[in-house]
Amino acid sequence: MTVDPDHAFEDAALILDQALAGNGKAVAGTFDAVVKREGAFGAYNVAWCLAGELAGDGLRAGPWTLDYPEIDEAHYDARWVARFVSAYVNEDQPTGEALVGAAIADGRLPECLLTLAGSTVATLRRRSPGAP
Repeated sequence: MTVDPDHAFEDAALILDQALAGNGKAVAGTFDAVVKREGAFGAYNVAWCLAGELAGDGLRAGPWTLDYPEIDEAHYDARWVARFVSAYVNEDQPTGEALVGAAIADGRLPECLLTLAGSTVATLRRRSPGAP
């Protein structure tokens, strides 16, 4: 899977706008529309874009290791986000794809994507304290 610039960036930007506005219902609706339109491929692409926003610009090349104390005790969605972002920063697309597939198989993809969007927004707000 690779990022489809025709939709993924626009969908990710819309999701971030909705999340910044505090409209969780709209975020969930946009994710649902992406999945209906493009399936797991679309969900992966949008998640990859969100992980890129969360990681930010100027990240030096890895390898990076996941430093998340007691990750195995965290909620499913928090573990998923930590591992997905780790895959992103290590440019490990196969692991990112596997994580999306696992979340689908476990019936947990919607909550994982919402947590990723929330984590991305929280990170953006922390970087720019004057942001909405």
